Amino acid sequence: LSVATAVNVAIQVCEGLSEAHRMGVIHRDLKPGNIMIDKAGNVRIMDFGIARSLRVEGITGSGVMIGTPEYMSPEQVEGKEVDQRSDIYSLGVILYEMVTGRVPFEGDTPFTVGVKHKSEIPKDPKILNTQIPEDLSRIILKCLEKEKKNRQQSTNELISDLSVIEEGVSTTFEAPPKTKPLTTPITEVPAGGSIAVLPFADLSAQKDQEYFCDGLADELINRLTNIESLRVPARTSTFSFKGKEVDIQEIGEKLHVNMVLEGSLRKAGNKLRITVQLVNVADGYPLWSEKYERDEEDIFVLQDEISLAIVDKLKLKLLGEEKEKIVKRHTEDPEAYDLYLKGIYFWNKRTLESMQKGMAFFQQALEKDSAYALAYASLADSFNTLGFWGWLAPKEAFPKARTFAERALEIDDTLAEAHNSLGFICLHYDWNWAAAERAFKLALELNPNYAQAHAWHSTFLLCMGQIDGAIEEMKKALRLDPLSIHIRTFLAEWLRLAGRLEEAEEEFGRVLDMDSTFGLANFYLGYIYVQKNEYKKALASFQKGVKYTGGLSWAVGWLGFTYAIIGEKQKAQKILQDLLELLKQRYIHPSSIVAVYEGLGDLDKVFEWLDIAFKERDPYMPLVKVWQAFTEEEKKVRSDPRFKELLKKIGLE
Repeated sequence: LSVATAVNVAIQVCEGLSEAHRMGVIHRDLKPGNIMIDKAGNVRIMDFGIARSLRVEGITGSGVMIGTPEYMSPEQVEGKEVDQRSDIYSLGVILYEMVTGRVPFEGDTPFTVGVKHKSEIPKDPKILNTQIPEDLSRIILKCLEKEKKNRQQSTNELISDLSVIEEGVSTTFEAPPKTKPLTTPITEVPAGGSIAVLPFADLSAQKDQEYFCDGLADELINRLTNIESLRVPARTSTFSFKGKEVDIQEIGEKLHVNMVLEGSLRKAGNKLRITVQLVNVADGYPLWSEKYERDEEDIFVLQDEISLAIVDKLKLKLLGEEKEKIVKRHTEDPEAYDLYLKGIYFWNKRTLESMQKGMAFFQQALEKDSAYALAYASLADSFNTLGFWGWLAPKEAFPKARTFAERALEIDDTLAEAHNSLGFICLHYDWNWAAAERAFKLALELNPNYAQAHAWHSTFLLCMGQIDGAIEEMKKALRLDPLSIHIRTFLAEWLRLAGRLEEAEEEFGRVLDMDSTFGLANFYLGYIYVQKNEYKKALASFQKGVKYTGGLSWAVGWLGFTYAIIGEKQKAQKILQDLLELLKQRYIHPSSIVAVYEGLGDLDKVFEWLDIAFKERDPYMPLVKVWQAFTEEEKKVRSDPRFKELLKKIGLE
């Protein structure tokens, strides 16, 4: 065979052996007859009939010669214990034969061939084929060393050596025209494509490293999303499989990816053992796997290694900026990083209590490293969330969010997360549309695969009345985070606002199929029933929205609105009084009180509370332009001259 073909085949055999050796299995009968190549040039190792486990002592050597004499290692000839280096010797014989047309040792009987393996030095293959590069000849002869300690010690080492040769020659396989295989073979990693990073399993004895496992997967996701040619589903989607026994093919189908990265972590003291495996969705076979053992303080180097190894296996060519981003470190302090991971772990639980706990960890991380830009950005996101959902008054939450976002950008102005946070503040609090647009576009320029930035930019477009653009942008976010019930819920709501009720209802149905207790979807679905005059269903949806959101004031307000328009004004008044009483204890969105007065038909009170909402910077006010008029009560408000004046004051007219 040509040098290019021989090296290509040898590397593929190495990759197959690497997986076998990783699982503790040695082949013991590697020979040309047990290597098959399909029409597409994909190599398969066959016939593990006399394979043995490396994990059981005393089983790999039998005292007798087992195997095919021409391809047996010296230790096999003698019936001694064998390990993975015996397979490397056999592969050396095969590689020798591929480039010279003959095996290194021949004889009349198995015994004479065996003696030569033990005692004779093989002829330099370059003597038999002058076209062989010097380095390849050296690699082959190293495989054929009599003492196994002098050979390559692992298939990965051999792959590394052969890859250098491969780079210098054409690697086109000389085979019949390619036919599309039914599945992607184990030795072929699709170039580019899409990959889902699953949360890592905690194999530590104390089972106390869940936050670290989640953080490691999250970090890899964040790094890989910086590669524009690679689609990487966001954390929300991949973490939905956490703790579940789900088939790889099902994961691939739901996330629309062709590869899945899974891993595990074991921590003992300050020692980390991390195993990662890249799996082909089409057939469930591993494409690559590796184990890493490091001290805890080496976690950043380890993340660099894993990230670059994945890029290498995916055959991706990185632009300079992309490479910088995937090895970028936001802190060099392992303690600060550990505290940050704990913060993210609790923040993602999205309850008020867990978010407060997460924010405390972010603050502790900043005490360890005051230049930790990502921790500042996470605090900005936290205060944005508290302000938007009404857990804090806007005038208390958003200025703090701005302080943290701007501090993050002072440290690192290339941080997409911080620009995105700043865009959210400009949209929902400053009502500075130009600044919001700049921030969102810059976040997306820095990271085009950032699902949250697409979602928030979509909200901006909606507020500007660009509803078709908003829908398309939210669809982009959903493609990047296909199992996010938040993103799908907002897409459904945007479709409703566009008058596409049937599509909207279908999307809400998909969300509730995933989680029937998701409050926002139940709440927004109530709007559709109001539009369709199905008020009993609307009441049921708003009631579920109130229950499952923990009393979100907007859901309460629209429950009151619905009671009012169907004539149950006493219930509407009771809800109104409850909201006004609650307002004495904590912040309530004024716009939710507007909804009840709107249902009751009290226009003066509607505009009184809209004025309060304006003064208090109610974060829902930027959406006022797309508030639809589907009932008589709503139409009266929209047609009132005061409504147009309000739009002008906000800057939307």
